[in-house]
Amino acid sequence: MKTHTGFVLGLALTLGSLPAACSSKKNSGSSSSLGGSNGALGSATAAGGRRANATGGVSATGGAGPSTTGATSATGGVSPSTAGGTSTTGGASANSGGSGVGGASLGGASPTGGTPAVVDSPSHYNLTGFATVGPGTTGGGIVAENDPAYAKVTTPLELATALLAFNKSGSIKVIEIMNDLDLGWNEVGSAAQTLASSPFTPAAAPQLHPRLITTGVSKIDIKSKSGLTIFSANGSTLRHALLNIKDTSNIILRNLKFDEMWEWDEQTKGAYDKNDWDFIDIGNGGTASNVWIDHCTFTKAYDGIIDTKGGSYNITFSWCKYVGDDGATNPNSFVRQQIQALEANRAAYPMYDFLRTNGFSVEDIVQISQGHDKAHLLGANSLDATNNAHSMTIHHQWAINLWDRAMPRLRAGNVHNYNNYIDDTGVLAARRLRDARAQAMSVSAQATLSGTYSFNPPLNGAIATEGGALLVEKGVFMNCLWPLRNNQTDVNNATYTGKIQALDTIYHLDNENAAPTHVRGNSTDPGNPLRPFQAAIIPFSWNLPGNALPYTYDLDDPENLAAIVQTGSGAGALTWDKVNWLKTTY
Repeated sequence: MKTHTGFVLGLALTLGSLPAACSSKKNSGSSSSLGGSNGALGSATAAGGRRANATGGVSATGGAGPSTTGATSATGGVSPSTAGGTSTTGGASANSGGSGVGGASLGGASPTGGTPAVVDSPSHYNLTGFATVGPGTTGGGIVAENDPAYAKVTTPLELATALLAFNKSGSIKVIEIMNDLDLGWNEVGSAAQTLASSPFTPAAAPQLHPRLITTGVSKIDIKSKSGLTIFSANGSTLRHALLNIKDTSNIILRNLKFDEMWEWDEQTKGAYDKNDWDFIDIGNGGTASNVWIDHCTFTKAYDGIIDTKGGSYNITFSWCKYVGDDGATNPNSFVRQQIQALEANRAAYPMYDFLRTNGFSVEDIVQISQGHDKAHLLGANSLDATNNAHSMTIHHQWAINLWDRAMPRLRAGNVHNYNNYIDDTGVLAARRLRDARAQAMSVSAQATLSGTYSFNPPLNGAIATEGGALLVEKGVFMNCLWPLRNNQTDVNNATYTGKIQALDTIYHLDNENAAPTHVRGNSTDPGNPLRPFQAAIIPFSWNLPGNALPYTYDLDDPENLAAIVQTGSGAGALTWDKVNWLKTTY
């Protein structure tokens, strides 16, 4: 295995407005250190070409990519936000949930230096992927602010009223979230609770987190009608609520932060299987289609970040950021509030008390708990025939310290994962800390830790099971122990095995007591550690007509991904005219 100690992903960039003339995206430098980038599905694209809707082949050099003159929006383009950007000198960034270059242990791990990032035109943020398929996804369209179909929301009641109008008649087409909203069941107010056919209902009651016991948690239904955009121009935060997009189509969520919906799990001993709190559910109670979730930020939820159910299809996630908790730098973080409450009465909480009695300090538990557990799931029930309909594109995501399902866990159906940056550096350190504490325990305590409690980050990346087809292209996996998996149920039963392959993808692992592993190539390359190791590999093919994706798309060079996503991903990353959040092309 080829190793490199001087690993560089290239973070140097200058924040500010995009120039009038922008460079087109490049896909150069795609050869693998393991013997070339050609895989079973064909080679990577040539310099700057647009990928065709096929599983392989080479595009023409300089094909239908963005214009080198740089497309600009009608409102004069887009500039990255100065808040939370990476530093050109290698200092820590101000991002919540992890530092940028050279920062805290739970921040980004990419060192300074390397090739400057490609600063692109607003067309970089065009809607692409499966959400463009079929009738396409437009949300509520471009609606004037003074139109009755445009609702500006400043309170939970205003949100409930606007959603009710959409759910009942479709008369509201755009909802702009003007400010942060606390949406827990106990804090939305009786008017929102008792509104006839209110979209708000109480979710499972909180058990342990002192803040959530006070606020409660709500489930908010977006349903029945078609064509709605919910956005915030300033990256506002929604707290203490689960959005349930069901029995609907043509829905867009953009530039929102989701926060404060996690608590310690004693009842299912760390499996997080009781409360069923996801920040977003798609298709829970009726299939949803043509959904676009873009430029959102997610902290730490009790269960999944986003679960897709009921055969929901034609979905795109783009430019989102997953940050977990910020307890490494915030003494009053949401995780720390919970741990402090447990610490005050340890004997009442058997799992927590077991950890504290057997060598885990408060700081240890905070560090291990900071990363989010389960990110994305497609397919709620094993071997359910409706799972075959799932189709999703996931691109330009910046995922920091995800324990599991890093884009995504798939049961049947099709997922296209490209240009995603998965950084598990902090959670790898947390796992090694957990293992060190476990090794110091008695044999019987070790058996209890591993056999009774779930407190062990698995560091799984993209997972395909039950015949699902999952293609990873030009991504980066930093310190993820299992970047690709193909079975999580029974490795000897091909029924539970999926089809998964990575093309021209970077994998980096900081080994203990050895030089780092660093490779760029395809998972089919001999000896590549990207390949799934769990079950016998099923050769990749799409579960789609003609074995081809039904859309075209552009690809960034993975060497530049760190800088690209750290500048452009998440709520509040972009500063541009409000109307741009209502558009799907620029």
